[in-house]
Amino acid sequence: MNRIKHLLEYDFRNFFRYKWWIAGMISMNLADLIIMAVVYTNMVSQEVSQKYLNYFLFFSPGITITALFAAAFMIGREINRELRREISHYLLSLPFSRWELAFGRVLSGGLRGMVYMAPLLITTIFITWVFTGNIPSVLGILIILTTLFLVSVGTSGLSITMSLSTRSFEKFVTARGVVYYILFFCSSVFYPLDFIQQLGREGTLPQFLVLIAEMNPLSSGADTTRAFLFGHPAYSPFMLLNVALFALIFVLTASFAYLKILQG
Repeated sequence: MNRIKHLLEYDFRNFFRYKWWIAGMISMNLADLIIMAVVYTNMVSQEVSQKYLNYFLFFSPGITITALFAAAFMIGREINRELRREISHYLLSLPFSRWELAFGRVLSGGLRGMVYMAPLLITTIFITWVFTGNIPSVLGILIILTTLFLVSVGTSGLSITMSLSTRSFEKFVTARGVVYYILFFCSSVFYPLDFIQQLGREGTLPQFLVLIAEMNPLSSGADTTRAFLFGHPAYSPFMLLNVALFALIFVLTASFAYLKILQG
């Protein structure tokens, strides 16, 4: 654990080197929340407004999830750079086992996402309290944090897996953009999941997109947060199981892929 702690310190130092990127991301997240969500509040259907009071409240947990995803995904960019510049050879000279290097990098990506997301989650809880007077219980907060941590670690593993699949930075950025587009917009981050399912039943939306939205870990993370923030009985253990499977699959995939790169 002490050696993994040193790896976490290394990755966190790298993360906070991008001060302007972090400042830009925070500004963008706040702009989405304060400007876009406020504008959309008066444009969405009355059904959503009645269920969530307004779109501003509905969207604020979605902003938390997108910020978590973007920050956790950043680790892939750094590992792709290390792969291209052969910095991984230097890491092998350090007193770490290959498994410690592999697991430590995945874990650090997930923890960085949680650290970046924390102020936005606190803001979301505060906003919900102001509008509804509802504060999640201690158990509710623990379930929210557990779910978000699993999403963050799984995202870190997904990013590392993608970054190790190619030495081309351009291909990695292109693949990242496709993943962003699919996971962000085929989810309940921007739209209620029951509305997406209704569009599928009506034939307006292809069924495979509805299935992606239902299985999407971002949907599970956003809806879990909303369930406990708004006091709705919409929470299902399937949400936690879904993000746990997502995290398990990509933590293992990223670890084995990283091991293969180190051994090669």
